Amino acid sequence: MIIVLFGQPHCGKTTLARKLQGDQCWNIDGDALRELFKNKNFTREGRIQNLNRASDIAHYMNSLGTDIVLSLIYPYKEARDYLNSLCDDVKWIYLSYNDTRGRENYHVLDFETPQDPEKVLHLNTTDLSINQCLEAIKVYINEEHISKSSE
Repeated sequence: MIIVLFGQPHCGKTTLARKLQGDQCWNIDGDALRELFKNKNFTREGRIQNLNRASDIAHYMNSLGTDIVLSLIYPYKEARDYLNSLCDDVKWIYLSYNDTRGRENYHVLDFETPQDPEKVLHLNTTDLSINQCLEAIKVYINEEHISKSSE
């Protein structure tokens, strides 16, 4: 399984990913990936290149039996569709917030908010604690597995 925590900067992606990773679950973080590959291109094309690289790595690691948590902005539907085309066991979790957190100047201005609520869990991290978010994610993942196994 690949769990994707996505949303604007400072919404809680990395914090939640660190809580979800464990012995059998690895985290690929957007900031760390940019450092590793030295991608400083923040245009749409540069972002999509970085996201597709993350998707390819996650797909490969998942094919080896490792669960993956991706914590990246994933602002474009095109990049989300690319990951979905690679793997059918992707869980999308969109994180948002209402308060000011000091990173708003890093927001992706052309972010394409997900329009498919039946396929994406939306958590507002202004309203929910870390533990409430983790519980909602665990419920979402288990419900998805139960419904797929009964089909």
